[in-house]
Amino acid sequence: MEWQQYRIVGNTGAVKLCHWMRQKLIYGRPCYKEEFYGIESHRCMQMTPSVNICNFRCLFCWRYHGMTGFEKSGYPEPEQLLEECMKEQALLVSGFKGDPRCASRLWDEARIPNQVAISLSGEPTLYPMLGEFIELCKRKGMTTFLVTNGSVPKVLAELSSMPTQLYVTVAAPNKDLFDRLCVPQTTRAWENLMETLELLPSLSTRTVIRHTLVDGWNLGWEKEYARLDEMAKPFLIEPKGYVFVGDSRTRMNASNMPSHACVREFSSRLAEELSLEIIKEREDSRVVLIGRKGSRLGVRAREITST
Repeated sequence: MEWQQYRIVGNTGAVKLCHWMRQKLIYGRPCYKEEFYGIESHRCMQMTPSVNICNFRCLFCWRYHGMTGFEKSGYPEPEQLLEECMKEQALLVSGFKGDPRCASRLWDEARIPNQVAISLSGEPTLYPMLGEFIELCKRKGMTTFLVTNGSVPKVLAELSSMPTQLYVTVAAPNKDLFDRLCVPQTTRAWENLMETLELLPSLSTRTVIRHTLVDGWNLGWEKEYARLDEMAKPFLIEPKGYVFVGDSRTRMNASNMPSHACVREFSSRLAEELSLEIIKEREDSRVVLIGRKGSRLGVRAREITST
């Protein structure tokens, strides 16, 4: 993992620069989340409190599935996790200073992140101090995007502090396909995901359902996905195409990567089922955003709700 430019914090935490951090610093090209939600790509810290600790083995996941032993390791305390992730982030960014294509202002800002993407690897709701960590980020003036597979609804229901935005991945329209594609390692995983979807309307944060779409596997079934989305009542829905990268290449083929046109066609049909609209899209990321016309998308201050 360190060879792949991960930086390990404690026994289970990790931070890693994402592709779009480099794109923003060198070419000024932001991540789609900057265009959709107003975060600053170069100030976003991609991290995890539970690297390679996951209760799913999703076939489309670009992470390596063979790591073992972390489960018995002690988790870092929230203060250590945040402080050391920020320190490692600054070190990872430091090499860009000598690149003449990198603006000095962006480099200075990138060393002080103001957005934390709790999504790098593993399942973050397995980290026992998740609420405390989010609260610490909040006290530091940082927004947080939490990405979960929805397998532990009890943790979400009892979070002591909610993230700025909560993503739940729904990568299958039914239990049979879910079991084959997401390969849960625990019992009642589908039932737990359904509990999470039922819980979402009661949570005091902006919620987003992400449909990770794999051609030949889970494209289509718009009516079935719509029923799940109606249960969750998310503020936004984000269909996103699978990308043939990382260790997923040992489990998938390039033909499983849908075109943006396929993702948009799925999104159009889903939006029609839900009486919603496509409000944004980004072709190079194969992603579409579905919501109500006039949805407020910024993450700062009063802009975390939808109209």
